[in-house]
Amino acid sequence: MESVIRTENLTHVYSRGTPFEKTAIHDVSVEIHPGELVAVIGHTGSGKSTFMQHLNGLLRPDSGSVYVDGEDIFASKEATRDVRFKVGLVFQYPEYQLFEETVYRDISFGPRNMKLSESERDERVREAARLTGVGEELFERSPLELSGGQKRRVAIAGVMAMRPRVLILDEPTAGLDPAGCAGVIRNITDYREETGSTVLLVTHSMDDAAKIAGRLIVFHEGTIAMDGTPDEVFSRQRELVEMGLDVPQSAAIADALRARGVALPASIYTSRSLREAVLDLAGGVAPC
Repeated sequence: MESVIRTENLTHVYSRGTPFEKTAIHDVSVEIHPGELVAVIGHTGSGKSTFMQHLNGLLRPDSGSVYVDGEDIFASKEATRDVRFKVGLVFQYPEYQLFEETVYRDISFGPRNMKLSESERDERVREAARLTGVGEELFERSPLELSGGQKRRVAIAGVMAMRPRVLILDEPTAGLDPAGCAGVIRNITDYREETGSTVLLVTHSMDDAAKIAGRLIVFHEGTIAMDGTPDEVFSRQRELVEMGLDVPQSAAIADALRARGVALPASIYTSRSLREAVLDLAGGVAPC
């Protein structure tokens, strides 16, 4: 399958030539395929956010290349500019970047920069608002008047409205309460199912990754330490813990039950799979 994003030997060094020099990522080569939902995980300072900011040209590598749809995004200024409409990046705490007078104008900011017609802009704004659960009754309100969860959804809608081929979200649930987290995760999965877009989710939450991702990429000390399905990655719990990462709560519970002699299958990492496995052992009867 053709890749939508491909990196070759990507390396980035901060503060090169100073006492604060730090290699953030080193020799990272990876391919992302159309329609994938990939969770990119790693502890703080592992290089995952630096890596992501190369994928739409916000950071330029010290060495290596980034290709989107087979084209080098740093081949020219025009290529770097154009890729920002193909690869949409939602930063951590994106609500701090809301600046327009109304919700409608904030969501339409990207489409306006794309020089789309008024009718096309309106169609995209309403589509993105629907996908993120932003009611049209909020369109004429100031974004600053909204709740934290509403602001987050408006900011995400502003990137979705550009209909990027790839949507990257950096810790989209950070700082939200459980209901807000669940809502944003649902918005992301709905968006991907409806549009078929490729989604990369940067997250510290192993539970979020386990719920929605079909592939996990684990960063550690600036390189990719693991790359595989949730089954493949979460089966290496000891290595994840040694990297300073958690495992999904359900996987930890299942592991503790196995240690007590409960015969549970290996591939348990969501609450749903844990419940089904326990019910199977109980003969399919849910406890009262």
